[in-house]
Amino acid sequence: MSAVTIAIANQKGGVGKTTTTVNLGDALARSGIATLIVDLDPQANATSSLGFEKKPGEGVYEPLLTGGDLSSRAIAARKNLWLVPSELDLAAAELELSSQKEYLTNLKASLSQLQKGKKIQAILIDCPPTLGLLSMNSLTAADHLIVTLQSEYLALEGLGQIVGVIDQLKESKLNKTLSLGGIVMTMYDGRTKLSQEVYAEACKHYKKKMFKTQIPRNIRLSECPSFGQTIFEYDPKSPGALAYQNLAKEVIKRFFSGSSKK
Repeated sequence: MSAVTIAIANQKGGVGKTTTTVNLGDALARSGIATLIVDLDPQANATSSLGFEKKPGEGVYEPLLTGGDLSSRAIAARKNLWLVPSELDLAAAELELSSQKEYLTNLKASLSQLQKGKKIQAILIDCPPTLGLLSMNSLTAADHLIVTLQSEYLALEGLGQIVGVIDQLKESKLNKTLSLGGIVMTMYDGRTKLSQEVYAEACKHYKKKMFKTQIPRNIRLSECPSFGQTIFEYDPKSPGALAYQNLAKEVIKRFFSGSSKK
């Protein structure tokens, strides 16, 4: 049975995309779901957040360009959690991909080969904060898109654009089965009118896609990447840890109803 592949994306930076990828990935792994994180962002924040460095020749760059097997690049990051790290040359990949015939399907081919050799149940792809060729490769390879939506009005403006990409990929037949898997509010402060209004507005248009869990503004979530730890290692009793634990339960219920869970 093939893994459920989820691209976590937003064309805006600083909206909790990597924080969500890393902590959701660890939460899924702790719940008994064998999980792989693919760091497709040249900034390599997911890689460093898990305590690893980006090194030439050891990440996603070459397989992305060739469609080759990613298995040898997947490193054990935690119990039940693997990582394909970003690397130094990934920033140049967009230019090199654009000259290739199958420039939007290489990642899909690589992930397909990886799954033949590893019993992975979930693949989370941390996309760069643009809708360039790296993100488009992620969306072409994904079953679902999860959008991290910051609790600000400007964040709503870009939501329609990234959701529209799903329709484009379906119409072009590059990924006919891609769905909007869900929208998760990040940096949420329920005490403020702004957060409440942004959530209400998002629900007005995407009610069935909104996750009930909102990720709070929490200093512990901001601190843990500098220690190369997930929130469950750094402060497992913090509001941020509780939120990602609850989000993982929603994700499991929505996408992994048949998977083994604790």
